Amino acid sequence: MKKAAVLLCIALLIAACKPGTQISPAPIGNMSHAQIDSMLQANVLAGYTVTDRIELYSEMFLGTPYSWTATGDGPYALRERYPLVNFDSTNCMVYCEHVLALSISDSWDNFFNNLQKIRYRDGIIGMKTRNHYTMADWLPENRWLLDDVSREVGGEFTRSLTRTISHEEFFRSKGITDMRYVKLDRSMTVDYVPTEHLGQVKEKIRSGDIVALLHAKKDDIFSAHMLMIVEKPDGLYFREASTSNDSTFETPYETWLEQKSGSERYAGLAFMRVRDDVNTAGAVILPWKVIDLKQRR
Repeated sequence: MKKAAVLLCIALLIAACKPGTQISPAPIGNMSHAQIDSMLQANVLAGYTVTDRIELYSEMFLGTPYSWTATGDGPYALRERYPLVNFDSTNCMVYCEHVLALSISDSWDNFFNNLQKIRYRDGIIGMKTRNHYTMADWLPENRWLLDDVSREVGGEFTRSLTRTISHEEFFRSKGITDMRYVKLDRSMTVDYVPTEHLGQVKEKIRSGDIVALLHAKKDDIFSAHMLMIVEKPDGLYFREASTSNDSTFETPYETWLEQKSGSERYAGLAFMRVRDDVNTAGAVILPWKVIDLKQRR
């Protein structure tokens, strides 16, 4: 009931902003910064948990067009001068980042700054400090917010993969020759739940979980794709931004598993979850408090 009421209020805000126009499938793209600011504050005061807000905000992006270049390092960057925030198009990682940042914030300004804390190492904007690799950069740098729960979800079905991550090779592929301040090559091992066992661990999945779809055969990268899982009245759904239909959409859990069944391209899913001590009613993370959270972890 709460979510229905909030969505109705959002629709009324949009309609009031653009009289006579039809609301798009992605309502957040029609909202002004001021309207988003008001919405963030209202949903915190309503007592939603962070995962309640993940459910709500991830739904508001459904229908958003896909774009490889949805965001970048801003207009003053040396490369990839795409916007730091973009609600008109998205991709798999950007979708997860925007939803997470919205879900822990109580104002537009705090959302914007929390987004940079999630996307960049220590919130320092730049190509070399961006968390490019999901399992090697993004998750380790965001342990102040997320737990790796792959082993908890997978139980006896949990498996692991080891890969060598080379940031130097990655940056060279983008034409960068200055390797100062670049992370050294390193070998890493991550846990995951094999695709064929995802049906057997369904009861251990929580709404709001973020997952990485892992490559089966590549030896220099783990993640091929990022998605979110939400629970609706009729069951679990995957929500994702994907080139498969150049949009942001949701798929019932079992249907998604059927689509991936038998694929030799993917090994399975790694699971990330908002920390229990963060995921409380009305919880907010203030951007200037992130450094304190990191030190506690």
